[in-house]
Amino acid sequence: MAQLLAGDAPLTFVDAGLVDYRRAWDWQKELADRRADRVGDDTVLLLQHPDVYTAGSRTQPEDRPVDGTPVIDVDRGGRITWHGPGQLVGYPVVALAEPVDVIRYVRLLESVLIRVCTDLGLATERVAGRSGVWLPASAGRPDRKIAAIGVRVARGVAQHGFALNCDPDLAAFGRIVPCGITDAGVTSLSAELGRDVTVDEVVPVARRRLEEGLRGVLEADPPPTPVPDPVVTPAAGVRWVLDDALVRR
Repeated sequence: MAQLLAGDAPLTFVDAGLVDYRRAWDWQKELADRRADRVGDDTVLLLQHPDVYTAGSRTQPEDRPVDGTPVIDVDRGGRITWHGPGQLVGYPVVALAEPVDVIRYVRLLESVLIRVCTDLGLATERVAGRSGVWLPASAGRPDRKIAAIGVRVARGVAQHGFALNCDPDLAAFGRIVPCGITDAGVTSLSAELGRDVTVDEVVPVARRRLEEGLRGVLEADPPPTPVPDPVVTPAAGVRWVLDDALVRR
């Protein structure tokens, strides 16, 4: 099994609680700069945010809130999403092994989250043509997204990560077109399992599965359909955009 992370740096988890989005973004940048210089640990931040909308590099004008609610534009792939209490956000700030395989990294995060949901009693999967983790359409209900993924890789170091809906107020997604998807819904562990599933309950499960995945114990499953080649566009350096990932060198 090919090594996912570069070198033998320790892998540190930080359970950070409720953190302002901009503060967490700055924190990631600080960690990423150090890690790119091969200083410090690979670090996974596990936290929640106060209510906020963030827009990735592929966000379209029609995705944004119709009422003019402020949105933070960020340097990750993907489109617009919501973060807030009741949602577990994970930011692995980790140096990836060369040659950097961002597709494998994104699929690994999906596999980790699928296993987290399974551990909690909910069967989830990938849906062909969509990124993230889903419950497929059934019994008159559409495809429903339970976890979103958006990453950025620069100087070989990954930032941003995933958001898993535990027990958030799902009404917050109704003001935007989440992830630019108009023909599917958004759901949570609590809504699907019929009980309160708190972030505090999910954190230790996610931490265990993330450690397995990042250390190479858990390999990414293949996606349900072939993943297209990255789109290469002229920019400062080389830039690849695929699914919910943004890569710069």
